[in-house]
Amino acid sequence: MRRVLTAVCLACLLAACGKPGTPGPAGAASSAAATLIVAPEDIVTVQSSAIAGGPVITGSIQPERRADLAAEVAAVVVQVLKDNGEAVRRGDLLMRLDDTALRESQTSADESVRAATQAYEQAERQVQRLKTLQQQGMISTQALEDAEIRRNTTQSELVAARARAVSARQQVTRTLVRAPFDGVVSERRVSVGDTVQIGRELVKVIDPTSMRFEGLVSADRVAELKTGQTVRFRVNGYGNEEFAGRVRRIDAAANATTRQVALIVDFADAAKAPRVAGLFAEGRVETGSSDRLTLPESPIVRSGEAAAVWRLDGKTLQRVAVKLGERDERSGLYPVLAGLAAGDRVLRNPSRTLAPGQAYELGAAASAAAASAAK
Repeated sequence: MRRVLTAVCLACLLAACGKPGTPGPAGAASSAAATLIVAPEDIVTVQSSAIAGGPVITGSIQPERRADLAAEVAAVVVQVLKDNGEAVRRGDLLMRLDDTALRESQTSADESVRAATQAYEQAERQVQRLKTLQQQGMISTQALEDAEIRRNTTQSELVAARARAVSARQQVTRTLVRAPFDGVVSERRVSVGDTVQIGRELVKVIDPTSMRFEGLVSADRVAELKTGQTVRFRVNGYGNEEFAGRVRRIDAAANATTRQVALIVDFADAAKAPRVAGLFAEGRVETGSSDRLTLPESPIVRSGEAAAVWRLDGKTLQRVAVKLGERDERSGLYPVLAGLAAGDRVLRNPSRTLAPGQAYELGAAASAAAASAAK
């Protein structure tokens, strides 16, 4: 690449060579008026480009499959088998609660079932004997009916005993906390020795292969949203890597406090999705595109919130204030809203030593390119 010689560089060269005829004050004036040589690669031509437009979406990466496992019985934690970050398979035992009292209840319930069964069977045999005797006229109908009532009562008691036994077995089973699906333990809430009550959170399990972007969009832009639209976004912790996705679902109600609408965005390539939940993400829903004048970042000179560029105006350089739109994440270009026109040429990497009205000359290659463009 050809180097751009500024006026300051020319002055330094003259001073170093010690050439006559360049006294201090005169030399300073000469350097201020020195001509800047501009190479072709130092010029950016303002032109139209397609800029994607759409509402900004912010949110986080969350797993679709996640389970917050809570205590279903009041007991003491006696064993923890999996810790944070450990992979689990469906049905793996994660935690064990004390089941001593519950097993005693189960034993009692099983004994009640055995006793109720015996009572029912005995009552049923008595009914059958009385039916035979009643057919022979040896007992009254009332005696048979009384036996049938006793048989029906014992039958009801047997059903109730069996229900209590089933409930007792379920309570014992609930002391074993198992993984509901293949995944990873994301958060363990208790330790061995903790006493937990019903409903206390014990452990969280997530499926890292089911990550999605759960984002929020301002309700002011909800009319632009449709399922299936492309979303491009970046994830905190992954640098400048850009991810793509599609809107799967749009909530039917906006948040009453923030006035934002929640979206669910699926990754276009699930294999490239982050495997860590909770990461912040920000991007844009591409609801359409338009042709606008654009500039890359390098020609823009910023001073606070103001922006300007150095335009090649005739034979001199002029500092021109410009108004820019939001940066297009996909192309990295800024839309020019005001200050420049199509075909304007600006310096790609302006230095801080430039002065308004400074003369410039195009290098040979740049001159030839400009002449070709004029034909």
